[in-house]
Amino acid sequence: VQLVESGGGLVQPGGSLRLSCAASGLIFSLYTMNWYRQAPGNERELVAYITGGDSSSTYYTNSVKGRFTISRDNANSTVYLQMNSLKSEDTAVYYCQTGMKWGQGTQVTVSS
Repeated sequence: VQLVESGGGLVQPGGSLRLSCAASGLIFSLYTMNWYRQAPGNERELVAYITGGDSSSTYYTNSVKGRFTISRDNANSTVYLQMNSLKSEDTAVYYCQTGMKWGQGTQVTVSS
C-alpha cells in the first residue's frame, strides 16, 4: 500500500487549499480514509475521515467543521481535503492514513 499526498503550500489567512492523497495497492473503495495533521510541538490529531463501502460517511474534528470538506474519488483511488477559510492554527503537516499505512505528509502553512 502506498499513499502519496500533494497540494500543500503557503496560503494567507482566509485562503483555500485542496489536498490530494493518491492511494495504490489496495481496494480503495472499501477503505476508510483519514486525514491527520501535526503541528510543531503538538500531537498528531485526526482532522477528518470518510468511510468506504456504500455509505461514504464523514467525520470532522470540531475545529474544522464548516471549513473543511473531505471527499473521495474511488475511480481514481484518491481522497481529497478541501480546506477553506484557513487560519494560522491550521498550519501543520497533513497526513493521509488508512489501516496501518501513512503517507509522507504535506506541509500547510497559513501566514500573511
